[in-house]
Amino acid sequence: MRAPVDFHRAARDTGAVIAAVRDEQLDWPTPSPEYTVGDLLDHMDGFSLEFQLSALKNAPPPGAEEAPPADAENLAPGWRERIPNQLTALAGAWADPAAWDGETVAGRVPLAAPEAGLFALDEIVVHGWDLARSTGQQYRPDQRAVQACAEFLLEQPRNPEIFGPAVPVDDAASPLDRLIGLSGRDPGWIPAV
Repeated sequence: MRAPVDFHRAARDTGAVIAAVRDEQLDWPTPSPEYTVGDLLDHMDGFSLEFQLSALKNAPPPGAEEAPPADAENLAPGWRERIPNQLTALAGAWADPAAWDGETVAGRVPLAAPEAGLFALDEIVVHGWDLARSTGQQYRPDQRAVQACAEFLLEQPRNPEIFGPAVPVDDAASPLDRLIGLSGRDPGWIPAV
């Protein structure tokens, strides 16, 4: 199977948002109430490696020790360069058609490889929006990636451990706003800072 969409532009768009986050914004809120900007960056630091390993079929086996919860205190120096580079490597790993074959592990959960790949893309696009919205940046992700993520979320059973309830959006909403609503976020969210 081939990738339904190239991840490289999504990785580049989100990487640019990450690189522009300022130190004083790390404790700002995000649309995910459990995460500050710094916590979300720590989460992205981890998933950008985990989903790369998933594509390579080198992920930790099911039942392996869980990664610690995302915490800005764990964010290692050099994150503005490291995380975008890891996202680029993730995009490259999922560009290989072999990444989409068979089974793999993502977040220590066994998944069909196509499901893991689309989870990875969704993490890149939705968390790119989270960070951009939290820090007042523009974000115009690849529309093909947005569409692929929306179709994926529509097909998924709602797992409350992963996604909150879908947030209804207006019929005239943009494709990105529809995706954000499907991910359980309010597309109209703005930070109270």
